[in-house]
Amino acid sequence: MVIVYEWRGRFANVEVNVLHAEGFEHPVPDDDWWGQVNRHSLGWVCARRQDELVGFVNVAWDGGVHAFVLDTLVAGAVRRQGVGRELIAHATDHARRAGCEWLHVDFDPHLRPFYFDTCGFRPTDAGLIAL
Repeated sequence: MVIVYEWRGRFANVEVNVLHAEGFEHPVPDDDWWGQVNRHSLGWVCARRQDELVGFVNVAWDGGVHAFVLDTLVAGAVRRQGVGRELIAHATDHARRAGCEWLHVDFDPHLRPFYFDTCGFRPTDAGLIAL
């Protein structure tokens, strides 16, 4: 089946909550994704197979030249089929079009091959404070 990618596509909160729960292995929350991304994000990419949301990535930004990939999510049924790569490619393209000069991402160690080898990110020095 064909998967269609849409920048700033419409979605229901429950769709992203279900994907997030599957991707991060936690109970399904009741978060207001629609409100959150519309208030704080440069955009997001939705991947749909027919009417089913099978992928999502949020692109937050600083309002200037830095954009940030958050919550790259792919449904288990379509993993390892290039959906994540396409989500990031669309996010990269639209961040570039918006005038961003940098696209940042952080991730767990097991995702290094995906972000570095598949998506083209490069390793950098960064810092983090757990709050």
